[in-house]
Amino acid sequence: MTLTLEEVQHVAQLAGMRLSADELEKMRAQLSHILDYIDMLKEVDVSDVPPTAQATELLNVMRADLVRPSLPREEVLLNAPDQQDGMFRVKPIFDE
Repeated sequence: MTLTLEEVQHVAQLAGMRLSADELEKMRAQLSHILDYIDMLKEVDVSDVPPTAQATELLNVMRADLVRPSLPREEVLLNAPDQQDGMFRVKPIFDE
């Protein structure tokens, strides 16, 4: 399926992208190739494949929580570039 430059320009506009003429042509070719591959996939016989939401088993691998003491505050703050009153000091995100 070959896309037109107008279709690619429309998609770019929907995505909020400004593309040069060269970029439009490059995107037209690449998107057209992607659509060609999708058309090829449509030819695959999947009539014997049951509908599924997950192709593999859902399995969470988790370790047991271990309760242990945390690091001493002095050790944690040892390499802090700036600290005050036993806490990290960082620049404010919002300056008013």
